[in-house]
Amino acid sequence: MDTQQFDVIIAGAGPAGSSCAISLANSGLTVALVDKAAFPRDKTCGDALGIDVINQLSRMSEELGEKFKLLQNKSASYGIKVFSADHSSIAIPLYHNGIKSCGYVVPRMEFDNLLFQHAKEQSNIHCFENTAIEKIEKNKDAVIVTTNNGSLQASIIVGADGAHSVVAKQLSDITVDKGHYCAGLRIYYEGVANFEQDGLIELHFFKELAPGYLWLFPLADNKANVGIGMLSSVVSKNKVNLKETLQQLIATHPGLKERFANAHPLETVKGYGLPLGSIKRNISGERFILAGDAAGLIDPFTGEGIANSIRSGRFAARQVLACNQANNYSASFIKKYDKEIYKAMWKEFKLSSLLQKLSTYPRLCNIIVKKANSAIYIRKQLEESLASIDKRKSLFSNPKFYLKVFFSPSKQKNAN
Repeated sequence: MDTQQFDVIIAGAGPAGSSCAISLANSGLTVALVDKAAFPRDKTCGDALGIDVINQLSRMSEELGEKFKLLQNKSASYGIKVFSADHSSIAIPLYHNGIKSCGYVVPRMEFDNLLFQHAKEQSNIHCFENTAIEKIEKNKDAVIVTTNNGSLQASIIVGADGAHSVVAKQLSDITVDKGHYCAGLRIYYEGVANFEQDGLIELHFFKELAPGYLWLFPLADNKANVGIGMLSSVVSKNKVNLKETLQQLIATHPGLKERFANAHPLETVKGYGLPLGSIKRNISGERFILAGDAAGLIDPFTGEGIANSIRSGRFAARQVLACNQANNYSASFIKKYDKEIYKAMWKEFKLSSLLQKLSTYPRLCNIIVKKANSAIYIRKQLEESLASIDKRKSLFSNPKFYLKVFFSPSKQKNAN
């Protein structure tokens, strides 16, 4: 079988890969978008999409933004409800540019398919489904990719093929570090009771999961995405059985058991790994770029990775264009991509790493939640921090905030 020739090969057609391909539409480059699965396909995830995700869709393509608006099976969420270990809780509304706004919860099977089908419609993008990459070779002129369906060749390859990336394994020096890796489980339920009217997503910080949390995300049609995530090094050290822990919490915890009394699972529990952005990695090299989960761009505290996957796909497309225009695919030239990624994301990753460490102290979370419910200043600070990374950084890295948490009066009244 003859080797098919392209300008760029993109391995993986999830949010990072499809976004990279979409960003190369009308570029004049021929793009091979390769995925081992056939779409629509499931992806184990929390399914939550923040405002940043929605904004990026329209930035890539106004048509794609409109398609998302028409997507039926999505549930609007106007904020987050945080539960501390003693089950105190605080609801934090979501604001964007000072206006109350919303994100969405959308099954990844549908969201990823929306992106993939849009990419597939572009005339310069050639899609290969059910195509598993088996071997990647480089020479001075090209990258040659052997798949179960034949060979592809291009000037550069973008590895957007997830946490177990074949591209990363074969071309990069990245290894699994359990101290910067999260183990997660997800299961869809129907009939979970007592979600907030505004569709708030819920984060439950139980002491059994520190550092980590249990989530409940409301979906359309009375369904919910339920799961837990925990730092892999802690899972390994303490020999935690996450499946048993999840089932025990649902069945026995006072804040959950009644809500699940009439609920039933729609699938078996599914597990997955999350490479966290709490360390900097070498995410490019000669003739290759890594994006999304393959690059380890998942928020260390929230476990959210879709927004950064899309952003990295867009950045990767920009670097591919620069390489093509300069006819330069050297590691030193492509290193600009790494710098752009970490310039955009590292500040938030560092802060999230701090919050991850703080979450190992359930008592601190208990105090913050209780004080936020009674002290207007603290509540306001938390609301503002949800809308702004700069606000979060100045808040959670400032010792004065913790002094106010511990020593401010328990009750404060609104000033007229």
